[in-house]
Amino acid sequence: MNTPTDEELKSALLELRAKNATLGIPKLHALLLAGHSHWSVSEKRTRKIIQAEGLILGPHKQHPITLDSSSDTFIPASRVIEGLDMTRWTKKIEVKYFNRQKGKGLVATEKITQGDAVWKENPFILAPEWEVYDLQVMSAACGYCSTPLQNLSNPALVLHCDAASQSPPCNMRFCNRLCLSRSKKTHPLLCSAQNPASVPLLRFAQVNQWQALHALSQCTARLLLSEQRDEKEFLEDWNIVAALAQLGMEERAKGGWLGSSEPDRATWKRAYDLYLHAFREPSNEAERKKLRKILKKPVRKSLADELFGYDVFLRGLGRMNLNLESHGGLYVLHSHVNHSCDPNISVRHLDQRSALSRITMVALRNIEPGEELFITYTNPGMPLESRRQHLLEWGFGLCDCSRCQTEENDPNRKAPEKSIPADLEAELKAGLGVM
Repeated sequence: MNTPTDEELKSALLELRAKNATLGIPKLHALLLAGHSHWSVSEKRTRKIIQAEGLILGPHKQHPITLDSSSDTFIPASRVIEGLDMTRWTKKIEVKYFNRQKGKGLVATEKITQGDAVWKENPFILAPEWEVYDLQVMSAACGYCSTPLQNLSNPALVLHCDAASQSPPCNMRFCNRLCLSRSKKTHPLLCSAQNPASVPLLRFAQVNQWQALHALSQCTARLLLSEQRDEKEFLEDWNIVAALAQLGMEERAKGGWLGSSEPDRATWKRAYDLYLHAFREPSNEAERKKLRKILKKPVRKSLADELFGYDVFLRGLGRMNLNLESHGGLYVLHSHVNHSCDPNISVRHLDQRSALSRITMVALRNIEPGEELFITYTNPGMPLESRRQHLLEWGFGLCDCSRCQTEENDPNRKAPEKSIPADLEAELKAGLGVM
């Protein structure tokens, strides 16, 4: 039996992790020994190497946010979701872990033809565009899936929130009994009647057009409520949230994505105070009593530590900014897809009469087995410099996708004009960290 060097062991484990993105350490160790029967390696040593390389999959472990010295850019932390059942969505793709800087992604397991619907997916949480949210508040769109109620083929199925008869009432309505049932994963803690302490938070997010704050509120509500209902459900939900790519607001500011704008820390702090007021410390006894009625069991300390500190609140905002689809949904599988300025799949909302928030991922061209799937995080119609400037928001430095490299090396490309803020609104939103 031979004892491999650290470099040999590291190389083997990196290769195994890339092929087996969702396995835990014991199973990964077993695969290592099966493939290298002449090696003598303890599981303890395997664990040490995996942790050192940022490949750990434990439910409460996260790759540290690091600084890329070559570009002075902070790299978002991310990990794969242990035990993720891909067959819930499709058998055409799989998760692959690339490295600490790139993180995870999706690759094809079979040939995908242009125009194919690769998978469909409902949101983990939804913080819809503000025009749609206004419709929800006015009882004109489903409070769960956001479908305009006038679009429904059977309006007789529409149901009111369970708290519609309370004073003051909740105005939310839902497409049908299924949407009403599913809304219980988040709505009770965001309901103006059941938890009035949430009203100032949601109003603040709406006034500031702050989609990430709204999404973080939805996500926090889901975690707190799943903990109340069922331990297995909570651990599944937490494992999904903990695996999302994250980069805190301060790190994003230091990474340069705010440009010349200063981060509006006073507004961040005001949002944090309202967040605590909604979910942790309502200001009066009547609101505290209503919150206790929803959260009957005390919130475990480990979850409170992950939700209610100021630093983790800022990381949560950054996590939402990184992972939200442009219309406000947070989708488990969609959150794995990396960017290219020349994407090979696109996000479509095709079920507009029955489930507006459901997305369909459509192939833009033929995709071969082993090829990575890409969407675009920015407007591909913009010139190179504008795309790269916009992508700094994601903390990955200059985009070096194949299209950017081709355009950068084009001798006929015009020199970029000096970039200036488009308007005061854009500059103010940059200071807030608003999407």
